[in-house]
Amino acid sequence: MEGFKIKQKIYDMILYGSPALTQFPKAEKYVLASDIRKSMYRMFELAVTIEKKYYKKTTLQDLDIELDILRHLIRLAADKKLYLNRKPCLPFKKYEYWARLLDEIGKMIGGYKKAVK
Repeated sequence: MEGFKIKQKIYDMILYGSPALTQFPKAEKYVLASDIRKSMYRMFELAVTIEKKYYKKTTLQDLDIELDILRHLIRLAADKKLYLNRKPCLPFKKYEYWARLLDEIGKMIGGYKKAVK
């Protein structure tokens, strides 16, 4: 069941990302980190919805959009230009691994979208 695999990958990503978010600086802990957390949970909700729905196309599109939003938020958290004289919120190694997880999920969503058509 492809939908279940997507849900499991998102679950694994949440398990990886949540501890990383607690290490964000105080200035971003309740803004950027909160938005990233909400986006991850929204993706998880959409994956559960896809698994249960008969018509999956629009929910898949919503999941794809949420994935793109999360990609941009993660990229922003790792950008050195966000705060000029400080370290980025997300170290490069964590960003790199997280981006790989997001790419895997994106490929799964793309494959599932093709299967639904």
